Amino acid sequence: MAVFVTHSVFREPGWSRLHPLSGNRQAAVIDICEMLQWFDEDHVRLCDFASRETLTAFHDADYVDAVRDASASGQVSADVRTRYHIGTMENPVFERVFERAAASVGGAIEAARCALDHGCAYHPAGGTHHGKRAEASGFCYFNDPVFAVQTLIDSGATPVLYVDIDAHHGDGVEIAFADHPDVVLISTHESGRWPHTGAGDGASPANAHNFPLPRGVNDSEFMFLIDGPISEIAAQTKPKSVVIVAGADCLDGDPLSAMALSNIGFWDAIDRIRSFAPTQVILGGGGYNPWTTVRTWAGLWGRLAGFDLPHSLPPAAQEKLEAMSCDLIDTEDMRPEWTTTLCDQPNRGPIRDEVKELARARVVA
Repeated sequence: MAVFVTHSVFREPGWSRLHPLSGNRQAAVIDICEMLQWFDEDHVRLCDFASRETLTAFHDADYVDAVRDASASGQVSADVRTRYHIGTMENPVFERVFERAAASVGGAIEAARCALDHGCAYHPAGGTHHGKRAEASGFCYFNDPVFAVQTLIDSGATPVLYVDIDAHHGDGVEIAFADHPDVVLISTHESGRWPHTGAGDGASPANAHNFPLPRGVNDSEFMFLIDGPISEIAAQTKPKSVVIVAGADCLDGDPLSAMALSNIGFWDAIDRIRSFAPTQVILGGGGYNPWTTVRTWAGLWGRLAGFDLPHSLPPAAQEKLEAMSCDLIDTEDMRPEWTTTLCDQPNRGPIRDEVKELARARVVA
């Protein structure tokens, strides 16, 4: 059985008006799933805020206190901004930012526990994979995937396979578990994209396998890598659990990346990755086109929970999507299907030589 993990704080507005995350993706995902009648008491778990004691199991205590104090006061000093990178355009201070970040961690821990009991758990408000031990980074204050992985380690569900399909390299998680004997790390991400790590050039730790992808990666190319070298890595790892960061910025139409997956290809890839281990934790991540992100994450829950996915959305869901906005996307670039349908048309295509070469270079000996 699949379990959906959330918290009431994710229904609250957050971020600053011009921030790429200013649209409330999480509330919209929940609304769409409710409109499709995909929730019941057996499927949904409410998580707690992670406590200071829990957060300091990974993050430095001074940093945790700095985020808490900034959230409470609504401001930061120049010293705190410089030291911890909070209160910046990238990582702004907004009302209840500490609570929101703490709920992301609490949800990741709860998702890992639910996955251990039920096999699969989904926490779309998770996936803050850039957070560092004592530094906010890339819109991430605390690193909830680290806590999901660590919960599985502590339970003995090892080896843990971490697979990150966000368009941006999961640098914070790689740093946290570099050379850890019980964790194998895989990241597929757009080459040359921020944070400019994960180049796959031998600089990564021994337990990290990075796949920097060319622009415009289609469904066929992505599954070519999943079914090829990534499946080989999984076969050699023999994981007991898998943590997936399912960032939706790898989808066609996202303003902060140039990948081109359809949500059909995205869901198919996650299904294949789930098959690598009996215990599966699925977290959210990036996704800056609110229409493609919300449709994809809602549809992912439908897939996980075994519901039939409708082609056309009901009128209430269409109205919900039509009411959303995004300063990063021009009106003329809007596509009709973003507000009327749940499922994209698959984006299949040729497998380019650079993708074949990337696969050959990552074959496990």
